Amino acid sequence: MIRTEHAHLTTAAATHPGMTGKINEDRYAVSAFQAGDEPVLLAVLCDGIGGHQAGEVAAELAVEIISEVVADSDGTDPLKILDEAIVESSERIRELAESSPTYHGMGATCALAWVQGKRLYTGTVGDSRIYLLRGGVLRQLSTDHTWIQEALEGGFIRPDQVKGHPNSHVIRRYLGSPNPPRLDHRLRLNGSENDKNALANQGLLLQPKDRLLLCSDGLTDLVEREEIEDILRRQPLQSAADALVQLANARGGHDNITLVVAEVPPPPPRKLSFKPLVLGCMVLVLVSALIAVAILGALWWQQRSGAPSPTPALWEQSLTPPPGAPGLATAAPTASLQPGATLTPSLTPILLPAPLEDGAT
Repeated sequence: MIRTEHAHLTTAAATHPGMTGKINEDRYAVSAFQAGDEPVLLAVLCDGIGGHQAGEVAAELAVEIISEVVADSDGTDPLKILDEAIVESSERIRELAESSPTYHGMGATCALAWVQGKRLYTGTVGDSRIYLLRGGVLRQLSTDHTWIQEALEGGFIRPDQVKGHPNSHVIRRYLGSPNPPRLDHRLRLNGSENDKNALANQGLLLQPKDRLLLCSDGLTDLVEREEIEDILRRQPLQSAADALVQLANARGGHDNITLVVAEVPPPPPRKLSFKPLVLGCMVLVLVSALIAVAILGALWWQQRSGAPSPTPALWEQSLTPPPGAPGLATAAPTASLQPGATLTPSLTPILLPAPLEDGAT
């Protein structure tokens, strides 16, 4: 795969050695790649075990080797690639531990999240955990590989007996063990799922605003699930990471505390396309032109086939014969005035009676 500078998910991380003066033996890495047409994000978190700085070396080595194996792959089979990375890192840690008394007994737990496009693939070894926050509800996707978890599943202890149990930190799987550990791909969306269904959840389709959390047991030993849920739901990514570390330290911080969080961004806003707008304008212009042609044609046809109408009189005048002038033969024509037009009147001569003879009355 090709390394890239920017991940397609928003990420944040926080780590702290705790409040007891211990060396920070936790390590993490977030890497971005391109596999063909799809972006890939790999989050790795390892919690070193062994003490005397040996755990620090084991965790560092595990993070480096896992990241290298993934980077050198083609990205076509995420689960298989993660399995190979775990086997190689575990063998390298074991070889180094056997080569020097300084590193004898060192190892590391591991939590892996591979997001390819929108698909999630996970794997864990030990008691480092993976959570999913979706719709404001926090779900633990991973299963611890501890004596406590096995005792719970076998019915040997009750859930209320877990806290403070002397075997609470006995780990059943770790990197660097004599036999390479099996990477656990069970991805539980609810506690009642059987192993077959949990394995079938690999490649889970993530949704916008989903948040992933990878963390070491230094967080989950001191902060309850409901508290993690509340902080992760309400606060921005980096603020939530810092707040969770601070809360664990406020309660004693007896171990290293490390967490990585990633959020699926909302989909980008849809770009406006001008093609429908241009097409709509063209249709509107065409329809308008057809309507105009139809109207003009109708007017032309009406003017061509219709009978001429007389021009109405625009004004009216009445001439009355002078008083005492009898025998007016013909009255003058009349014209009526109509507003808005002009007309030049023609004068019609007035017919007067013939002169009377002398002596007539």
